[in-house]
Amino acid sequence: MTELDLQAPLKKYFSLTSFRIGQKEIISSILNKKDVLAVLPTGGGKSLCYQLPAIVTEKLVVVISPLIALMKDQVMGLKKLGLRAGCLHSGQTDADKIEVFKEIQKGGAYVLYLSPERAHKEGFKSWIQKQSVTLFAIDEAHCVSQWGHDFREEYKELYALKSLRPDVPILALTASATPLVLDDIAKSLKLKSPERRVHGFYRDNLYYQVETCQDEDDKISYILHALESNPQGRILIYCGTRKQTEEVSATLQRQFENVGYYHAGLKSDERNRIQTEYVQGELRILVATNAFGMGIDQPDVRLVIHYQLPANIDSLYQEMGRAGRDGLHSTCLLLYTKADKGLQNYFIISSNAPQKIKDTRWRNLEALVSYAEGGECRHAEILAYYKDAQRITSCGHCDSCAPSSIRKIKKPKKTLLTKVATKVRRKKSDSTTVEIVLNHDQQERFQSLKDWRLKKATELDLPAFVIFSDKSLRDLCVKNPSSLEELKSIYGFGETKIEKFGWDVLAELGK
Repeated sequence: MTELDLQAPLKKYFSLTSFRIGQKEIISSILNKKDVLAVLPTGGGKSLCYQLPAIVTEKLVVVISPLIALMKDQVMGLKKLGLRAGCLHSGQTDADKIEVFKEIQKGGAYVLYLSPERAHKEGFKSWIQKQSVTLFAIDEAHCVSQWGHDFREEYKELYALKSLRPDVPILALTASATPLVLDDIAKSLKLKSPERRVHGFYRDNLYYQVETCQDEDDKISYILHALESNPQGRILIYCGTRKQTEEVSATLQRQFENVGYYHAGLKSDERNRIQTEYVQGELRILVATNAFGMGIDQPDVRLVIHYQLPANIDSLYQEMGRAGRDGLHSTCLLLYTKADKGLQNYFIISSNAPQKIKDTRWRNLEALVSYAEGGECRHAEILAYYKDAQRITSCGHCDSCAPSSIRKIKKPKKTLLTKVATKVRRKKSDSTTVEIVLNHDQQERFQSLKDWRLKKATELDLPAFVIFSDKSLRDLCVKNPSSLEELKSIYGFGETKIEKFGWDVLAELGK
């Protein structure tokens, strides 16, 4: 299949004149019957990579998708384009399911969405062996990996697809996965020499911002000011717990219209209603847990706020990626307090995962904390973290590169809080974060250490925050240690970091 052959259906069915980065290569590999590991970030056009092959080959494409909301949204979008698609899920009647099978039996291009659980049923296994299938696409493929940020037991069994139909290529798609996770996905799904395509993590229309807050009042201040500064477009606010979601939503409803909340604890009918209202624009401001948003493609999200730290950088990046899918300027704001890390620690400790997996999750959380406390270009750090082929040194649109940008959410005066009676205040404690103020000599030392860190990160092909955060560097500058033993008292310096970088740091300090 030549590029010209792909260009015609791209324009005819999707009204697009060109492919996004990575799409053409992924589709070409699929049409050549090759397994593919594809990492395209949120908004990068993952769905086209399995939808177009159905049209080109005029056969069935089976998509494994984890959420009913995602399936329904995708099917609705395809039908609006005049394309044949359907899904099978627990919320349907038997008549609905029979209608889907009737449509598939007519032959031709069809995109069928299934949950991973349904793909394990014996009825599906016998049925799929008789169908004319051109591709199995596994969306949110990081769920396959125990090293991923959202491992799901039911995804682990999807390796059976390769046994059922060894003639059908598998496309494993995710919006964010480290090299370690990609290795595990390929092994778990028994992919045959899969081609790796990692593209598009740089979103030049997004402004990345992280704010270290003293307490919950600080966070609400930022949110109120952010909402007042963004009167147009949709706004998503992610919270770490169901209770926090409801409390923040109730606070905002006192001052703003069209505010709702969404979490997995709501009844199915209620979740469906909220999703529909959001998609149709009846809800402009939605406060949600990570149960919302996977695969939801609304182009005009102007602002994404994380009220609390998510579990890891993968989750943060994926959720920030809901913003600005129309290519227009949008802002992504992460609000961070020390207590947020405690919440995520609780989630890890409470899980039933093996200790090895828990250790990995703690390391991933530490990486996110270091990112939040970092001081280099936010976009450059993300590109290095995911090993994207594209690299930059300064983006010009994050809080590190452009701290005076009009797109940055400024911290308002506390008087804004008097406009509403907030229920989300918490008692102030030792979780309050105090910024270390450096004197002239310490500031010079800090800049020297930042230069060393950036050079070392480039040398090792790592994001700078993996080396040390800005908070660690400031602590170094204040305490000015003179031995490896004294380095143990520095924030962020464990035995591994001291072994790797201890002597370099002491040399940079002139010891």
